[in-house]
Parts: sequence; structure tokens; C-alpha cells
Amino acid sequence: MTQRAATAAAAAVLAATALLGLAPQAAAAPASPVPQPQSATAENKAAAAQAATAPDTLATLSRFFAREGKVSLTAARPRIEGEAIPVNHLSPEFVAGRAGAPVARLEFLAGKAVSSDGQQAVLWIARTEAGWQVVNIATGDDEFRYAQLGAAKLPGGTVFREPQIDAWYVAGGSRVLPLDEDAVRAVGADGTTLAAYRVRVARAYGDKLPGSAYAEGGMAGGYAEAEAVPAAVAADAEGAGVPWAAGAGALVLGVLGVAAVRRSRRVGARA
Repeated sequence: MTQRAATAAAAAVLAATALLGLAPQAAAAPASPVPQPQSATAENKAAAAQAATAPDTLATLSRFFAREGKVSLTAARPRIEGEAIPVNHLSPEFVAGRAGAPVARLEFLAGKAVSSDGQQAVLWIARTEAGWQVVNIATGDDEFRYAQLGAAKLPGGTVFREPQIDAWYVAGGSRVLPLDEDAVRAVGADGTTLAAYRVRVARAYGDKLPGSAYAEGGMAGGYAEAEAVPAAVAADAEGAGVPWAAGAGALVLGVLGVAAVRRSRRVGARA
């Protein structure tokens, strides 16, 4: 169980950017988010790998791993393990009930970084107007861990995250199965049907999609609990914050620039 503890506000992003001492091209002029591809092709994975292994990225990772003194800057020696994997998020088209819309869409590619002392981090790599770039760094290995859990629980299924409540699922056929505690609270230990899940997310988020009065009013910062469905937490760095950033495929941190997001595992109460 994880909780992303960071940067729902631009000030927090800028603070994190300053903390890491990001390369000038990463911090000066954030590239605008663009719609992500529908699938992680070999070409996309190769482009993501190039961004992940770029000298500036590795230098930033060294500072990231050394930020709390767990390892020295020179001893961090970060490396990228394996290939990038697709990370899917709940699709607003599915929430809106668009005919044929899949439950999730590709949000970014994830690369796994490991330091010499065993620390792990995930690089969020997305296509921007400037090309494929690292738009976020998060501690831990959530994206990879849940991809493995989903493949074991429902081979061939689509692993995806409902960022509004930080819940991970795997969907296949007509079923949606939970992969973490947040998902269990949302759909039960045995999961639910795809149709029932659609009803739940439409009730929770249907009036908060891009173009809605809620979004146009600048209130798209998260949700608070209503009945059994978490819906409306203030933009205070709980989870990944924004329901859907303006524009298809927009990443929250892609809008604001590169930042370091720290995640910590939690059991029971929120950390």
C-alpha cells in the first residue's frame, strides 16, 4: 500500500525542483503535455529508455537517492533496470460512458531506477511537445509491483490505477479485480463487474470530467469521501491529486514541470 506524498501545488513542485537541482532544461520551461499514444510500442519504449538513461536523468537520480544522506552523491551510481512498462489510469472516456471506451488508457511509461545501496525509484516518462521526457520521479516500485500482481491475478488483463483514490486494479473480460487495499474498499475483495465499476466511477467523477463546471471552475484538485466512494479531497498532495488534468493525456506534474515525488508505504491509516 502506498501514498504519494507530494506536490499538488506549483510551489511544492518548485521546491522539489530546487531541492534536486534539476538540469536547467528540465526546470526552466516545462514542456506542455500532449495526448499519450494508445499503446506502448517498441518505438515508444525505446524513446522512453533513451530519456531514462540520459546523462541529465542519471545525474538527477543521483541527487534524488542522496537527498536524505542514505548514500553519497558520488556513491549513488543509479542504474535503469529492465525496459519501460506502460502505466494505465482510469479513462475519462470510460467514466463518461463513451461507447467502446476501454476502462483505462495509457498515461505514461515507467522506468525502474536502482541506486547502489538498493533504493528504488520509478521514472514517469511521457511524450511532451519536446519529445519523450522524464516528468516525475517517485520512490518505491509501485508501478512495477502492481503490474506483476495484476499479471498473476488475471493473466492478460489490463492493470490500471484510479488516481483519485490511489487504487490499483486489473480488468479483463467483464471483471475488475482489486490489487490493493484502496481498491478492495472500492469494489470489494472479490472485485466487481465492469458494468458495476462503470456505474461507481460515473457516480463519483461523472460531473468532474474535463469541460464540466467543476473543472472549469478550477476545482479539479481531488475528492472527499462521500458514502462508500471517496470523492473530493482538497489539492493537498493526497494521492495523485487532480482527477484529470486539462487535455487528453495531461499529466499533473507534466503541466508543472519535473519534480521529485516521495512515496511511503502505509498500512491502515494514511501516512
